[in-house]
Amino acid sequence: MDKLLYGAAYYDEYMPYDRLEQDIQMMKKAGMNVIRIAESTWSTEEPEEGVFDFSHVTRVLAVCEREGMNVIIGTPTYAIPVWMARRYPEVMVTDKTGQRPYGARQIMDITHPAYLFYCERIIRKLMETVSGYSCVIGFQLDNETKHFGTSSENVQQMFVRWMKKKFAGDIEALNQEFGLAYWSNRINSWEEFPNMKGTINGSLGCEFEKFQRTLVTDFLNWQSEIVREYKRDEQFITHNFDFEWKGYSFGVQPDVDHFEAAKALTIAGCDIYHPTQDSLTGKEIAFCGDLTRSLKKDNYMVIETEAQGFPEWTPYKGQLRLQAFSHLASGANSVMYWHWHSIHNACETYWKGVLSHDLKENEVYREACTVGKLFAENSKKLHALKKNNKVAIMVSNESLTAMKWFPLPGWKESYNDIVRWIYDSLYEMNVECDIISADEENLSAYEILFVPAMYSAKEEQLLRILEFAENGGIAVATFKTAFTNENIKVRADIQPYRLNEAFGIQYDQFTAPVETKVTGDSFVLSEEERKVSVFMELVKSKGAAVLSTYDHYMWKEYAAVTESVYGKGHCYYLGCKTSKAYVQALVSGILKSKGLWSWKQDVKFPVVIREGQNKEGKTVCYLFNYSGCERTIRIEGTYTVLIAGGESVQTEQTANDMNKSQAEDAVRSGDVRIRDITLLPWDFIVLEMEP
Repeated sequence: MDKLLYGAAYYDEYMPYDRLEQDIQMMKKAGMNVIRIAESTWSTEEPEEGVFDFSHVTRVLAVCEREGMNVIIGTPTYAIPVWMARRYPEVMVTDKTGQRPYGARQIMDITHPAYLFYCERIIRKLMETVSGYSCVIGFQLDNETKHFGTSSENVQQMFVRWMKKKFAGDIEALNQEFGLAYWSNRINSWEEFPNMKGTINGSLGCEFEKFQRTLVTDFLNWQSEIVREYKRDEQFITHNFDFEWKGYSFGVQPDVDHFEAAKALTIAGCDIYHPTQDSLTGKEIAFCGDLTRSLKKDNYMVIETEAQGFPEWTPYKGQLRLQAFSHLASGANSVMYWHWHSIHNACETYWKGVLSHDLKENEVYREACTVGKLFAENSKKLHALKKNNKVAIMVSNESLTAMKWFPLPGWKESYNDIVRWIYDSLYEMNVECDIISADEENLSAYEILFVPAMYSAKEEQLLRILEFAENGGIAVATFKTAFTNENIKVRADIQPYRLNEAFGIQYDQFTAPVETKVTGDSFVLSEEERKVSVFMELVKSKGAAVLSTYDHYMWKEYAAVTESVYGKGHCYYLGCKTSKAYVQALVSGILKSKGLWSWKQDVKFPVVIREGQNKEGKTVCYLFNYSGCERTIRIEGTYTVLIAGGESVQTEQTANDMNKSQAEDAVRSGDVRIRDITLLPWDFIVLEMEP
């Protein structure tokens, strides 16, 4: 892991004819140096129970060993063979719809003893097979693991034991804390504990989903321990986490606690899929990358991303380059495509890989060759980019689940929509941030902390936020924060609970906004940018400075946004969902007050600036143009050009006061000291900033 990795998932088993040697040569021509294999084909590796055939694995490893190609081995446990489902039907997952029939992937109960028995056996056989190959640099556990809604009788009994332990066997404490007297849901003995598939109690439902997430953590830890028995010291263990899916990677994964599950890994990995063409913004690349980097506070791997993907995602010229370097700018040490070739059968036939169905060179492949060349030439400068962000966004799986169980009437937005409202507002003004767990204890590393809709919060989490502000930090919380405890029980106290005194506010009413705007502040915003949407709390100031009120004739006496001094710090509260422009106006003042405003905030989206320190201690600055128009920006400071992305960038992307010959000479020499840079459509430039 001392260089950038570039490659793709490769499935020799799926090929319509033998072309292994040709494929590896094409990959090497493209500058690719890594492939991922084996995770998808259990039925090939164990065609009959107890009969093993790893020839497809070993033939690929033999060629990679000879050709100097690195390999990541995946454990093949996420798609079970048909013989297992037929002989042991009890391993098929039972969810709210009943027991799932065989066919799709990820339809097994990850807790079932029979499934785990066969998992362990195939993992050990595979690890024994690949142990002698030096080309194997690491292992991927399973694939996009989740709990798959498992709620079998086996899981049900495990959950009862979980609850019994949580409440130390005191069923009366359970009834009281979870409000089970409502609608006669009271449980009078542990033996009559109801099946969770039918519960209407939100506290119980959220606790069950929390428990289900621990099953994923346990499963990955279990696999990790097996792999550690065989792996060499220099080999890594990773996993390809995915995210909430809204037709693309969008937000915090509801079915996995990434922060806990990542403890099983030596390096975090992820799968990031995103819109392209005119919908390419870089936001999903950045959000998912920032979240994955924050899991272990270190560089991470992009194990899957699209080359072509859906038909509507066929990239414009230049976008494959732009996307690849966007991953590096968030701290990724690898970019790997799913997958090398477009598959000729089955349900993902029209999810296209690097090669199309004819398996010939194409526009995407040729652009991948450019990416590979640039990666190889600049690996020393761009590998292991480190971030020192002073801004963090706190996220919570428990709040995500709770807000799913308790949506407001007519509310179409989810917890992740609120998180992305804050994240996207910062992203568009070039404020980089970490995405941290609500259980994060080291908040002192940051100067500004955003807490979006932390609906469910433990006492100690809230106390840490207050301590952060008291010690000089700036805490920015939004509506629906601290409304319930960790058991989703609404606190019978002044809202927002525990935060009310420090934030200098309270409220006891909330509503849905109708033709309401924020007013009374000094921000320069249009009428459209002042609109309030989704939800509004009718906040009363109890010492806080009121920054904005509502312009509605019935709600104008209430505060919409407030600021208070607390200890050495400040606390801001957004009682409603404003526009991103409003958030940006508010954050601009906060950044300036903390001395964090820089020239980057003068540059606006669709130009995005990301930076970090490389292994030489130099600041590397990425400038991306996520638009189909040229964009000219002014740079502060002295720099040299590391990479000019576009083919004609020597002319267009250097100073607009240079002629073509001067510009080409300047880029070649690395002696560029200009201030104005023009970015071509869907293009980028990488600078090394001088101290």
